[in-house]
Amino acid sequence: MLKAREAVRTLKEYHPPLGNREGLRLDFNENTGGCSPRVLEKLRSLDGETLARYPQREPAETVVATSLGVSPEELLLTNGTDEAIHLICETYLEPEDEAIIVVPTFAMFEIYAAATGAQVIAIPASENFQFPTEEVIARITARTRLIAIANPNNPTGAFVPIADLRRLANTAPDAALLVDEAYFEFCGETIAPGWRDFPNLFVTRTFSKAYGMAGLRIGVLMGHRDQMHLLRRASSPYNLNAVALACLPEAVADQEYVQDYVAQALTGRRDLESELEALDIRYWPSRANFVLLHLGSYCQPFIREMRQRGILVRDRSSDYGCKDCVRITVGLHEHNQQLLAALREVFVQIGMREKVSR
Repeated sequence: MLKAREAVRTLKEYHPPLGNREGLRLDFNENTGGCSPRVLEKLRSLDGETLARYPQREPAETVVATSLGVSPEELLLTNGTDEAIHLICETYLEPEDEAIIVVPTFAMFEIYAAATGAQVIAIPASENFQFPTEEVIARITARTRLIAIANPNNPTGAFVPIADLRRLANTAPDAALLVDEAYFEFCGETIAPGWRDFPNLFVTRTFSKAYGMAGLRIGVLMGHRDQMHLLRRASSPYNLNAVALACLPEAVADQEYVQDYVAQALTGRRDLESELEALDIRYWPSRANFVLLHLGSYCQPFIREMRQRGILVRDRSSDYGCKDCVRITVGLHEHNQQLLAALREVFVQIGMREKVSR
């Protein structure tokens, strides 16, 4: 009987709660207002001839590379950040190698690394979900071939200082250091183009968050040109479809739209954190477009009542160290105000008066 590899048979499954997502989407850290009008205009202009041809990735890569201040040889467009992570794992991990992650974090790090047969070393975050740099360095061995970090982290919003990332790259020159900067626009700090100093460093970005194009699945993988040459060998030449590639230059060109959205999200994040502070609700300061808060026994009633009001928030209780925690996305001003109004109403309705201690 045909059998899958042992690493696949024992792999954890990831089941995003995508069913019945009608309402205000504050559960997946998406852009709450959608993409730029220029992207929609481009979509409407596409014809059958465009869809009949195989897509060309290189012209769009040049546009994105220019916007990010890197060379096209240092950049590869991917089918979302997921494919970028997958490519790194498939390119550098052998069975019995070790991959280090700090939990809680983005689930696909562990899944893609484990699928190769590598051993995943999960190190718990420090107090208040801070990155445990010294513990990570202590766990680096001759078998370490990957260290994967989301910065800012998902679901906590914590940020790893750039100096710490550079120290890790220097400490483990034989391991790929993958820094996922999916929430860079809401943070403003990056380690790119640090791969020019550390050839083992890779940085990913996405057009799913600030740019509002999660449905088109466009990611960016950047690194040293010598390493990127190898990664291109493992990548499909047609990994992005023609529709995504046609829309991408319009999205990149409309920086005014992106900057306005980010500004509203940052104001919303500040207002949400201030509201939680005033209500004496425990939360963790965030550098992303979301806030993680702890609600204790009120967690499930809160999620249900918010859904009743047409607002979706994300239960993160299954993540390491996040029992009874909820993650809430911020976005456009009108959506942030809708969130705050509902939050106050729900806290009253479920009888949440006293501080919830985690």
